[in-house]
Amino acid sequence: MRQVVLDTETTGLEVEAGHRILEIGCVEIVGRKLTRRHYHQYINPERESDDGALEVHGITSQFLADKPVFADVWENFLQFVNGSELIIHNAAFDIGFLNREMRLHDRSLGKLTDYCSVVDSLALARNKHPGQKNNLNALCKRYSVDNSQRQLHGALLDAEILADVYLLLTGGQVTLGLEEEVNNQKGLNSRVELDPNRPRLNVIKADEQELTAHENKLDYLDGKSEVGAVWRSNTKGETG
Repeated sequence: MRQVVLDTETTGLEVEAGHRILEIGCVEIVGRKLTRRHYHQYINPERESDDGALEVHGITSQFLADKPVFADVWENFLQFVNGSELIIHNAAFDIGFLNREMRLHDRSLGKLTDYCSVVDSLALARNKHPGQKNNLNALCKRYSVDNSQRQLHGALLDAEILADVYLLLTGGQVTLGLEEEVNNQKGLNSRVELDPNRPRLNVIKADEQELTAHENKLDYLDGKSEVGAVWRSNTKGETG
């Protein structure tokens, strides 16, 4: 399956108020692996950004003044996403803006969902983690995805981060590393028989100071936890 993780930046939050797209970022996933193929485009929205939106993305009208308008980039964008399954966080927002841009350019284009299917990763996250924060920053923290470069929102950066989050959210492996592939080819994951005459390993036991420190730590956990130190409850049968 070919999937495209998509994000946009806009001049404001309300498409009905005439706000426009100013950046599109997409990254490709094929067979649950990031391919490093991407689509990224700044767009002249032909209007100013709201102050609130500008604080979020930091993309000024001066920077966008010489960028192409949506009508000039539409074909390349469609070529990249056509036939894919789009992964979008809060999909209704981005799809609403993209559909409006398509209508403004050519009403005969129809809607983006005429060309792609859509999965809303926010809906997936809410279903998996009900009652919790499920914005992209919260999911990055939950799944230990590095978003340290995300001081401002950027469509391509957010799409790259969302791709990692989505693969972890849906319970699959992000990538199959080369080392693992080589090991599988060599059969290193199969059972290995050890030489029964091999030298015995030295067993290094904890000294008195280490044992005391360990017991002190368990005493601390006993005082902090309502159920006591789990280590002690699990080892009573072994030592009692």
